[in-house]
Amino acid sequence: MIAVREFVDTFGRTVRVPDDPRRLVSLVPSITETLFDFGRGEQVVALTDYCTEPAAGIAGKTTIGGTKNPDVAAIIDLQPDLVLAVAEENRLGDVDQLAAAGVPVYVFEPRAVRDGIDLLWRVAELLGCRTEVAGRIEAIERDLADTEAVAAARPRVRVFCPIWKDPYMTINHDTYIHAMLAACGGDNVFADRQRRFPIAADLGRRPEADGERHEARDRRYPRLTLDEMAAHRPDVILLPDEPYPFSDVDLPDFAPFTDVPAVRDGRVHLIDGKIVSWYGPRIGGSLRALRRLLHPGV
Repeated sequence: MIAVREFVDTFGRTVRVPDDPRRLVSLVPSITETLFDFGRGEQVVALTDYCTEPAAGIAGKTTIGGTKNPDVAAIIDLQPDLVLAVAEENRLGDVDQLAAAGVPVYVFEPRAVRDGIDLLWRVAELLGCRTEVAGRIEAIERDLADTEAVAAARPRVRVFCPIWKDPYMTINHDTYIHAMLAACGGDNVFADRQRRFPIAADLGRRPEADGERHEARDRRYPRLTLDEMAAHRPDVILLPDEPYPFSDVDLPDFAPFTDVPAVRDGRVHLIDGKIVSWYGPRIGGSLRALRRLLHPGV
C-alpha cells in the first residue's frame, strides 16, 4: 500500500498526497520554476503554455493549455500524484473537476511576500524535500528581513506600477505586487483604489453602476487615465514586461507629465515583470533588485 499524507490547503481542503509524489503537474509558471529549483524537474509530467522557466528544463515537457483554460481531461489522463495551483491564476471550476476525478490538487493563495515564502516551505513538505532545500529558503527569509530593515530606515517612496494599457490598469493593496512594493519601502499610489464598473466609470467618465451583479466582482485591478496617475505624483514609475509587455515604445506616454516627480527626476524604469509578480525561489533576488530601484545606492 502506498503511504499517503494529508495536507490542508489555503481554502481548507484536505489533500491526500502520496508520501513520495512522482508525477507532478504545475498550473502556475512560478511553481514550475520552484519544482525545478527543488530538483524535481524530472517528475513534472505537465505544465502550462505560460511556463517559461527554466527554459532548458521545460523543453519537451507536455503542456496542457493556459492557466485559465487547462485541458482538465488531459491532466486526469496523466494520472498525476499531485497538481499544484494558485487561486489568483487558476479557476476554481477546473480545480473542482480534478478533485472530483480523484486527482490531488493543492491550491495556494499568496497575497504577501511572507505567503510566497510559506509557499516554498509547503511545496518542500509536499515533495518531502524540506531538509534538502531548507538552506535556500532560509536565505530568502534573510533577504526579506534585510529588505524590511532597509525600508524601515529610509523614507517611503511613492510608486506607480501599471500592469496593462489601453486603458492603463494597475493594482490595489490586495495583491502580491503591492506587497512586494511595500516590503521594499514603496507606497503603491493606488493602494486604496477600487475597480469601478463599467469601464467608463473606472475612467471617470460616468457614475459607477450599482446592483448585485457588480458586488462580487474583482476590484483589485483598477483601470485609470494617466491624468489620474499624475494627480498622485509618484516618485517612481515601474513598467514591468508582463503581463503587458511594456517597452521603450511606451515611455513617451509619460513624457508630457513633467510635474510628476518620477518623470522630472528620470525615475521611470522598465523592469522584468517577474521581479514584482513571481513568487518562488526568485523572491530573494527580486527583493534585492526592487529595493535598489526604490533606494538607489543601497
